Amino acid sequence: MNRKDFIRTGAAGLAAMATSCRPPGWNEQKANSPQSFSAENHSTIEWTMVTTWPPNFPVLHEGCQLFADRVFQMSAGRLKINVYGGGELVPPLEAFDNVSSGTVEMANGAGYYWAGKMKAAQFFASVPFGMNAQQMNAWITRGGGQELWNALYEPYGVIPFPSGNTGVQMGGWFNKEINTVQDLQGLKIRMPGLGGKVISAAGATAMNISGQELYTSLERGIIDATEWIGPYHDYLMGFHKIAKYYYYPGWHEPGTVLETIINKSAYERLPADLQAILTTAIYWQNVYTISEFETMNSVYMDKILESNAELRQFPAEVIEVLRSMTHEVVQELIESDAECRKIYDSFSSFRDRISSWSQYSEHIYQSTLMKGQELPINDL
Repeated sequence: MNRKDFIRTGAAGLAAMATSCRPPGWNEQKANSPQSFSAENHSTIEWTMVTTWPPNFPVLHEGCQLFADRVFQMSAGRLKINVYGGGELVPPLEAFDNVSSGTVEMANGAGYYWAGKMKAAQFFASVPFGMNAQQMNAWITRGGGQELWNALYEPYGVIPFPSGNTGVQMGGWFNKEINTVQDLQGLKIRMPGLGGKVISAAGATAMNISGQELYTSLERGIIDATEWIGPYHDYLMGFHKIAKYYYYPGWHEPGTVLETIINKSAYERLPADLQAILTTAIYWQNVYTISEFETMNSVYMDKILESNAELRQFPAEVIEVLRSMTHEVVQELIESDAECRKIYDSFSSFRDRISSWSQYSEHIYQSTLMKGQELPINDL
């Protein structure tokens, strides 16, 4: 469906998206009941959505269920989406293949999980020292990224949508202090995606370990350090109980895009109004997810600061080495893969332009206007 069709058919859905995630009168049990709608009865289309997240995983899997509830309510019960966590129906990392084959209609995950199939998919998740959440949203929705993303997934019969962002992640949990880049040598660090390739180039060993195994692996010394997401999820995982140092910033994932993918044939079989409802609800989820991350991370950072863990900033020397290694890793990638080059050219061009603008907006605001300056209420 092109943009004009979306705007024309999606006006009602866009109005719904503007409401809060749980508007006044929202009742999840009622929203899930077809009898709650006064509209005339319609036949119900049932879809299956699988995720790469554990069942009931805060924010991510929960957001998928809220999305499904919203679609059901907005469609007056005509489209029901049954959501399954990773491993409940299919293995987490097989979600893309199942959507591609049409075994399920939808999935939710992140592009770097499909890097073994399409190296270029990583650029639609996160690039070390890349763009933050709002910049990634801008590139994808208004800077040409969506068109490139569509073309990349097209051969697989899959349509991608941005449906959330973690925001800037934390740098990870370490039991060894990192003062120089030499301190990374030989460390076994859980870190996926391009960040893992970069940390390996710096002398560490990147390991890809599932979330369910992380706590035990760190506690038993199977790994020396791990990154996860941010304060909210890190605290719930209990890392502050078994790791001494909590490092920042998350140079490896400054704004990780989460994606919803849909089987193209299934999507095209839907009536136009249900297509509009579906895509509108996905963009609602995009806003909900980053908002929930920002809200909960601010709460749980305080809890971590009250624990015995020591908050540390990566030294400038270490950051500069990692930045240099990122350039080498990305350069090698785009020289060996034409799709990576085409997409990264768009990504980097947009990043350079928007970074230039941010020097006069976000950067100056954060570094100057917010730094230690609180305006009295009467001055606002």
